[in-house]
Amino acid sequence: MPAATAPVETVVDRIENAGPLDPVVKTVRKIVQTALKPQALRDALHGVWLGHPIHPVLTDVPIGMWSAAAVLDVMPGTGAASSALIAVGCAGAVPTAVTGWADWSQLHPQQQRVGLVHAAANIIGLGCYAGSLAARMSGHPLRGKAWGYAGLGAVMVGGYLGGHLAFRQAAGVNHAADTIDLFPSGWQSLGRLDDLPDGKPAKRTVDGVDLLVVRRGQHVDVLSNQCSHLSGPLADGEFSIERGQGCIVCPWHGSTFRLSDGRAVHGPATAPQQRFETRIVSGNVEARLPG
Repeated sequence: MPAATAPVETVVDRIENAGPLDPVVKTVRKIVQTALKPQALRDALHGVWLGHPIHPVLTDVPIGMWSAAAVLDVMPGTGAASSALIAVGCAGAVPTAVTGWADWSQLHPQQQRVGLVHAAANIIGLGCYAGSLAARMSGHPLRGKAWGYAGLGAVMVGGYLGGHLAFRQAAGVNHAADTIDLFPSGWQSLGRLDDLPDGKPAKRTVDGVDLLVVRRGQHVDVLSNQCSHLSGPLADGEFSIERGQGCIVCPWHGSTFRLSDGRAVHGPATAPQQRFETRIVSGNVEARLPG
């Protein structure tokens, strides 16, 4: 007999497919994209400069502070320390939320539905902690502790959904990471140089691995074709010049990668594309993994 689905999984599956959330998603996404319109701001919030999403790193601050406060709240004489930890957690939640909204705005519909509920749970948690801090400061420590534990519960729900986004729905992971494991070793033929369009992206496949191939005269650049952000087909994108260098723009979410080294120039992608070494032998283009 098939294993029964855990109740919590059933709930999350329903959230993924909750079409009635889409109008809310559309409205919130429009607000986020308007607020974060400058490209430089979006790149900074995505973590392009770091080569890694910033949001997961920042979540450690509020969760860590609030969890520590929950431990101190069961110990006598720690009211001031708990209040300080909660205040730091509330302050840290602001940049955490902003980076999260930036990443969320560039996800697929099912991911955005889960992300919306994830954000709602965390907003409830933040509200509870703000109430906890207010109660403590007004001389009601027991009420403050109650609000704090309620906030921790909401944040744990949000954390579970965040984990579901990352590990089940693969939001924020490198979708091109398996290229080095799947691509065969040694030089592989990509066909005749003359058959490649000049200055336009093309796709070639080697043992089931799709490659982006861009020819410019006698020079050929090859990257993994599957965008590291959410698997968009780069060969369907556009060639562009960024900062004086040739780049490819993903057709799905606009992630931009340098052809020379595969590095992300603009997000939402932060992980680079795998770049291949190339050579031309008797008019044939060949590629291999570096090293």
